Amino acid sequence: MLLLFLVVAPSAFSQTSGQQKIYVTQRVNGESPDIDGRIDEEVWNNVEWSGDFTQYRPDDGAAPSQETAFKILYDDNNLYVAVRAFDTNPEEIVQRLSRRDGFEGDFVEINIDSYFDKRTAYSFSATVSGVKGDEAITGDGDNWDSNWDPLWDFETTIDNEGWIAEMRIPFTQLRFSANENQVWGIQVMRRLYRKDERSTWKHIPQDEAGWVSNFGELHGIKNIRPKKQVEIAPYTVAKLERYESDPNNPYLDGSDPYLNAGVDGKIGITNDFTVDFTINPDFGQVEADPSEVNLTAFESFFDEKRPFFIEGSNITSFQITGGGNPYSSDNLFYSRRVGRSPQNYPNLNSSNNEYAKVPENTTILGAIKLTGKTQNGLSVGVMESLTAAEFADVNRNGVTGEEIIEPTTNYFLASAQQQANNNNTIFGGMFTATNRNLSSPTLNNLNKSAYTGGLNFQQFWNDKKYYLSSNIVMSHITGTAEAIQLQQESSRRYFQRPDNDYTDYDPTRTSLTGHGGIVQFGKQSSSGFRFVSWLTWRSPELELNDMGYLRQSDSIFQVFWASYRFANPFSVFRFMNINFNQWAGWDFGGTNTFKGTNVNLNAQFLNHWFFGGGINLEGDEISNTFLRGGPSMKLPGGWNYFVNLETDNRKKLQFGGSHSQFWNFGNIGNNKDFGVFASFRPTDALRVILRPNLNLRNHTLQYLNTENVAGEDRYIFGSIDQKTVALTARLDFTLSPDFTIQYYGSPFISAVDYSEPKYITNPRADNFEDRYDEDVSFSSEDYENGYDFNFRQFRSNLVLRWEYRPGSLVYLVWTQGRTGFEETGRFSYQDDFNDLFSVHPQNVFLIKFSYLFGY
Repeated sequence: MLLLFLVVAPSAFSQTSGQQKIYVTQRVNGESPDIDGRIDEEVWNNVEWSGDFTQYRPDDGAAPSQETAFKILYDDNNLYVAVRAFDTNPEEIVQRLSRRDGFEGDFVEINIDSYFDKRTAYSFSATVSGVKGDEAITGDGDNWDSNWDPLWDFETTIDNEGWIAEMRIPFTQLRFSANENQVWGIQVMRRLYRKDERSTWKHIPQDEAGWVSNFGELHGIKNIRPKKQVEIAPYTVAKLERYESDPNNPYLDGSDPYLNAGVDGKIGITNDFTVDFTINPDFGQVEADPSEVNLTAFESFFDEKRPFFIEGSNITSFQITGGGNPYSSDNLFYSRRVGRSPQNYPNLNSSNNEYAKVPENTTILGAIKLTGKTQNGLSVGVMESLTAAEFADVNRNGVTGEEIIEPTTNYFLASAQQQANNNNTIFGGMFTATNRNLSSPTLNNLNKSAYTGGLNFQQFWNDKKYYLSSNIVMSHITGTAEAIQLQQESSRRYFQRPDNDYTDYDPTRTSLTGHGGIVQFGKQSSSGFRFVSWLTWRSPELELNDMGYLRQSDSIFQVFWASYRFANPFSVFRFMNINFNQWAGWDFGGTNTFKGTNVNLNAQFLNHWFFGGGINLEGDEISNTFLRGGPSMKLPGGWNYFVNLETDNRKKLQFGGSHSQFWNFGNIGNNKDFGVFASFRPTDALRVILRPNLNLRNHTLQYLNTENVAGEDRYIFGSIDQKTVALTARLDFTLSPDFTIQYYGSPFISAVDYSEPKYITNPRADNFEDRYDEDVSFSSEDYENGYDFNFRQFRSNLVLRWEYRPGSLVYLVWTQGRTGFEETGRFSYQDDFNDLFSVHPQNVFLIKFSYLFGY
């Protein structure tokens, strides 16, 4: 198929282009403009204003409410942009402050496709209040990476005609060819906040596919040389951790001081390729993960928050599924594997006075990332990272020592993508390698090596409205028989299932090789009719979790999605989306494991309120994981509905709420979720957000244990009554665009009460009640009361961030955590809340100082 499209596509599929818009700039002769937001220097008179903007949203194609115009100049080192945002009511201009990339209030923006590849661009946004926004655009506008933080500057002023933004963008922050005459793609956009209106210089209708490929053009730049970027930022960190001391534990004396130093850097090898590196990194300023109680057999997925791994993540991502489903996180690279928590723990007997001090995460000795794109459209990314061996300090009845709990590990990634056929054909691949130094027999439970590889292909036609794409992956892991047996028995595959007749469970194996992928076909646009149909699969032997993320193997998943979007205002709506979904799944033995359908809509009213809702119908399920290594089990399907409502997000006070409920057929279970939020802006510099949530879950079957009785495995379940309450509070105080204070706090309480213990007897019986027996007298376990628990946790993070010069930062951080556990199962919010805050806190105080050389 790939060869066929490469041969046929150039002749079979052609692109049509509408009327092109061109801006011609000039070089600065003499003194360059002062960046003061006034544009009163004579040099600005050397170029013409360009305007004639068109609404993009809400009324696509209409005239904007206010006029906008811009000018562009350049010299040997910088591009200069002046934007005049006319406003007949300048007193109504919204000047909200936020942290960088907050995009609050009125702002203007320029997108620059300096490669002129019509797929990638750099976005620079300037709010009237002086806050920067910058994003790296890839995938022809599909991906906007706000973690890209280039070094540039601007100033704004307000006058009786509106407001002005004057920008200076160094050429070191852009990538372009060495051609004598440059042609770049550009788009200039304005947001009029009080009307929630966006207008653009080069009108791109919402039913047009693509963004960067439809830009206007910038002409007139001549005889500039590509610049090599060099930025080095050494830093130092001082940290003090305070916690409750334990006189019996020699490792818990109440405090742990910490002093560290490292270097972050960015070096332009050529104008096309940049190396990012970090040596001995510290990420103490990042926000903690949300609390949860995971009662499933599967690993939780948490978002990456460390800047080094977030920036440029498009080049290191290789997904093998579409979005909005349980497999949507599956990827060849899951960056949180690098620096993960140690996978082993010392074998201790607390009754014999045995204690250990275990590091929370493995130490990243260094990481380096090479990214870039050639003038021929070849994008390349290479990442190499090395983590240290980690040891636990162990005290066994006064005898101290060290035990290795995580080996030295090397992580390697390489990816490439090539554009062809006027950007209508894209193909490439990715390779990852994980290698561990298993220097001790205690590490034999880990894979020694893991390799994954993937190939991707994408073909567009009919002005990029239609596409066919495919991602194919393979994996190969090696290790001891112990390690590979653990992989075969993991919740991702359960080869040991007694009714598994299509895979081989072999405890002597020392390797596994698997495959997976996705093929999809669809129509894309921002308005009108859209659809996508895809098929994704994971063979039983596929394994990605050494460097990537895989929730479950042994699956084939089919989805069809269709949508109609009313992009322009009509009746009482600003826009509306109506969506339909259908899905089904199978295992590799051919069993139809699940199926379902969904109808939903979301809309914004003319008063700027949002509404959304939908209904799901789930068919009966055949689960290969429900008994956690036992035979597959038939589970009833059910109904689900969900609704959400939000008030106008432009207002100083905004409210919202959501509710969903799922009923299993046969009244065997239900799950209710209630959420509300309030956002309050007493001033343009301060925002407070509160988001409480309540979840009520009841089900006849929740896994408790597996017991062996007379050589037979019996799978013990209980009825579960779970109540979970969480509150997330955020405070953002922006004293200036370079000085911010942010607070995050989240108490979390979950009570789980089990009753009516039972064991599974006939997991695929026609009647649900015939699938289990409530007589568990064979067991000595107290399943009625012995498994109940209350989990309480509080996590908070207070961060003061000061960018005292461009790229140079000071962080002051206070992190507090409290975690409590009690075997009761009785829920009382007041008692649980009081008990939570009676737990002795763990406090971490941190100061981090960095200084950027190269600006």
